[in-house]
Amino acid sequence: MSMLPFTPPIVKRLLGWKKGDLDKDEKWTEKAVKSLVKKLRKSGGLDELEKAITTQSSNTKCITIPRSLDGRLQVSHRKGLPHVIYCRLWRWPDLQNHHELRAIEGCEYAFHKKLDEVCVNPYHYSRVENPVLSPVLVPRQTEDLPAKLPPLDDYATTVPENIDYPYTDQPLIPETPMSEDGDTNDNSNNMDDLGDLSPSPPIDAQPVTYTEPAFWCSISYYELNHRVGETFHASQPSLTIDGFTDPSNQERFCLGLLSHINRTPAVELTRRHVGKGVRLYYIGGEVFAECLSDSAVFVQSPNCNQRYGWHPATVCKIPPGCNLKIFNNREFAALLAQSVNQGFESVYQLTKMCTIRMSFVKGWGAEYRRQTVTMTPCWIEIHLNGPLQWLDKVLMQMGRPHMPCSSVS
Repeated sequence: MSMLPFTPPIVKRLLGWKKGDLDKDEKWTEKAVKSLVKKLRKSGGLDELEKAITTQSSNTKCITIPRSLDGRLQVSHRKGLPHVIYCRLWRWPDLQNHHELRAIEGCEYAFHKKLDEVCVNPYHYSRVENPVLSPVLVPRQTEDLPAKLPPLDDYATTVPENIDYPYTDQPLIPETPMSEDGDTNDNSNNMDDLGDLSPSPPIDAQPVTYTEPAFWCSISYYELNHRVGETFHASQPSLTIDGFTDPSNQERFCLGLLSHINRTPAVELTRRHVGKGVRLYYIGGEVFAECLSDSAVFVQSPNCNQRYGWHPATVCKIPPGCNLKIFNNREFAALLAQSVNQGFESVYQLTKMCTIRMSFVKGWGAEYRRQTVTMTPCWIEIHLNGPLQWLDKVLMQMGRPHMPCSSVS
């Protein structure tokens, strides 16, 4: 391992414990460690840092550095959140962002507390993992099935009152603490109104398990009622959808490069204001949407609407800088278990819950002259592949009619 000139012994020892180079840049990794050592010499936290890393124990003290105005740490012209940088260095090289981290209960200077000092002890943070969902017990259908799949509830012609972003000071992480094996510790989680989710299973019931797909969602982009470009398949837990013209990659879907021969001036004008767009997170079995644009985004999520007691077709406005939980796998699992006992059509109707529509800049609904999403200049449709594939397996077990279409088509 090549070292920069005058590398102090403490820096060499700390680098010896690294799990990987940050962004595969060995020199920048060393600069990041040197920057931390320099700050900790003043506060006397070096010994505690070395103790935390060598013992890999959370029973160590907070290791703090001053918090900058924007919360980020700059090292050699590159910026990042300090606790993310050092958690990636010494614990999780594949860590994507701070939304995947939760501070342990005893951390006094956790990043989310926004104090003047921020704790960078990598063992004062745990990583949020997807919870393990219990299989759904599905009885084989005994009654006559419909000749074809019934029509889904059509929200296109339903225009309930619009809703503004429901303000909450909760951090953008799953609400329910999880044990080390991924099971949730609290089984209530606001599901008391969903009824008895554990009925006695029929004798011929078969368990149908949830499986994480390679691509957790698929996104189609529309201008008015015209689909534009190819479907984007998201494999990373953090995805930005913006209006810029950079090539798309695994973590970014750029709408600016997409061409449409019949694009109207109104659509063109709206596209200019998409800007930084929206960021989607899939963390701990939950999906969040965070508005990065200078203009609001508008979301129609039946799963989110049910959580708040709104009409399934409600459109919610998310202002710039705000985030909203738009899907929860555990809530969906509870609804699926309940619907199985109500029959084939009840399960099939949950397909609608796995589709989320989101418009940029311009909203739609009761308070807007645009009554449907197809009247908005720029919008996307998000299909959640894991829940959709789970639904399809349940429907197959129940005896889905033999047709070329399915809930994931």
